[in-house]
Amino acid sequence: MDLKKILPVFSYIFHPIFVSLYGTLFFFLITSNFYYDSQIYITLLQVIILTFLLPLSMYFLFRSLGVVSSFTEASLTERRMPIAVQAVLLFVLIKYSVSKEIFTELYFFFLGGLFSAVLVLASVILKFKASLHMIGVSALTAFVYGLSVYYQLPFVNLIAFCIVCIGLVASSRLYMKAHTPIELIAGIAIGLLPQVILFKYWL
Repeated sequence: MDLKKILPVFSYIFHPIFVSLYGTLFFFLITSNFYYDSQIYITLLQVIILTFLLPLSMYFLFRSLGVVSSFTEASLTERRMPIAVQAVLLFVLIKYSVSKEIFTELYFFFLGGLFSAVLVLASVILKFKASLHMIGVSALTAFVYGLSVYYQLPFVNLIAFCIVCIGLVASSRLYMKAHTPIELIAGIAIGLLPQVILFKYWL
């Protein structure tokens, strides 16, 4: 098996556009007994629309306008508009869809994502290209760890798998020459720190 041929697959599996959906599915997987089915379905639909369908539609629009050129690799200039749109959509999600009182842990997951989006947008303005893929997979790993601690669930294997995925995504980005090691490390920090800080707050 040639690992180098497989590595790019992880850039698609853990593309930032999928991370919110992964986190939401995991959240409801372990908390489904606390909510009505209607609450789960409506919230999932809202998350899919605001974090997947709308951003995907905007990507095709931006691509047709020449604003972006690639789904997995974007230049510094191409990042500004998609990241700004992501930040706005995350704000709408936590303001009008995911209630802090009802979906507390999920609310803080998306709030952390909003902080990460603002930080990475600031880095783009400062001409620094932090890895969006590393931000996403690191934030997801922190969320999985936080929920496992909060609900005292033995997800050691899952957490270990997430950490391995961080390494695989990082290797993928390096293999594809999309980022430097510093940009990957910055992405991990931008993804982890808001989640860890907010986890301490909600705990």
